[in-house]
Amino acid sequence: MSGMDLKKIEQAVSMILEAVGEDPAREGLLDTPKRVAKMYEEIFSGLQEDPRDYFRTVFHEEHEELVLVKDIPFYSMCEHHLVPFFGKAHIAYIPQNGTVAGLSKLARAVESIAKRPQLQERITTTIADAVMDTLGAKGVYVMVEAEHMCMTMRGVKKPGSKTVTAAARGVLEEDAIKRSEVISYIQMN
Repeated sequence: MSGMDLKKIEQAVSMILEAVGEDPAREGLLDTPKRVAKMYEEIFSGLQEDPRDYFRTVFHEEHEELVLVKDIPFYSMCEHHLVPFFGKAHIAYIPQNGTVAGLSKLARAVESIAKRPQLQERITTTIADAVMDTLGAKGVYVMVEAEHMCMTMRGVKKPGSKTVTAAARGVLEEDAIKRSEVISYIQMN
């Protein structure tokens, strides 16, 4: 189904438990390798998807003004530490030639991109490129805000700190006034 080797994941988790001094045969840990393997199958399901597929079905509407879907929640896994990070994505685009995507497709693309070992910067640019390339938009602006557990539970230990990344394409990269308008809409409550 997923193309993942669940047995290999189970073996690796057992080895990690042993390496940190635990007994994988202990009652509370007995099924942990299997549970972790199933969890990885779910949270890394984006490895089997192409986010551009969500924009293959489009609608034609005489609308060539801003479309913004904001506060799209996501959860991902930092590829440097395999520790979660989570936050919100905001996607704005200006349709061209009346080509619009279903609004839920923007959220599905975010989820697909986030469900793989990832960097926040890559999530941001991948979303922007997918929307721009597949929809042929006049412009795209993507902002991602996230809290990284690799910064909050280990290392520098600064809970509550957020990282913000942004990517602009087309007219929203070239026109500072239009880009500022999008940012003000994102910041609105």
